[in-house]
Amino acid sequence: MLESPVEAVAEPPGPVRPTRILAIANQKGGVGKTTTAINLATALATAGEDVLLVDLDPQGNASTGLGIGQSRRERGTYTALIGEDSIAATAVATDVPNLSVLPADAELAAAELELSTLDQREYRLRQALAAASGRHSFILIDCPPSFGLLTINGLVAADAVLVPLQCEFFALEGISQLVRTIERIQQHLNPRLALQGIVLTMFDKRNNLSELVAADVRSFFGPLVYQTVIPRNVRVSEAPSHGKPVMLYDLRSPGAQAYLRLAVEVMRRERRGT
Repeated sequence: MLESPVEAVAEPPGPVRPTRILAIANQKGGVGKTTTAINLATALATAGEDVLLVDLDPQGNASTGLGIGQSRRERGTYTALIGEDSIAATAVATDVPNLSVLPADAELAAAELELSTLDQREYRLRQALAAASGRHSFILIDCPPSFGLLTINGLVAADAVLVPLQCEFFALEGISQLVRTIERIQQHLNPRLALQGIVLTMFDKRNNLSELVAADVRSFFGPLVYQTVIPRNVRVSEAPSHGKPVMLYDLRSPGAQAYLRLAVEVMRRERRGT
């Protein structure tokens, strides 16, 4: 169980709203994408939101990071994508109240090939989530770090994209590619898709480069960049090896506190409709 001073950061209850589906995506690997998916989902759940995390990455790191072992992944994202199971039948409860995960099952690695032969192949996840959307206030999709049919399914199913962006030299190059991808999805497959926000990750205040990258991103994207910055923090890096989000592993760590603040920003932004 999560014992938390989250009352200090949680938003007061607002009006009931439809399920909000956010894809956590970046075509560049190693930017803290899955770490952000795990810990943002946990922080939202801790603040009282009902959250489903969809592990769409064949590596299955989001499932592992939430303590879902292989024995609990016989059914999951793959069986939901091909229409063999419903989301409700395959979602697995986690140790975090209000948070469940649709795990990455073993067959997901072969899903790209099989999806290519199916009707409505780009819409399979949207169709699967349609029946589950009313059960949750947030659905977060951890997309693979590549642009294939799985990522396309995640973006077509989503209302908006949240982009973790590492504070390093090639950050802007990577995000420009993702913005072009989002524009193509908007034009051809999902007109409602929007860029919800950019989260600066792995920020090292001792490194001038981190400051320079953050300034460049903020000057280019303006208010789309969250005020909360996720720092480099050893506790965030250690937590997945224990099958826990950092809030369960070390609530007082700077990384855990940063993700709690990020969740508050996400909720505020969603309630403003921006």
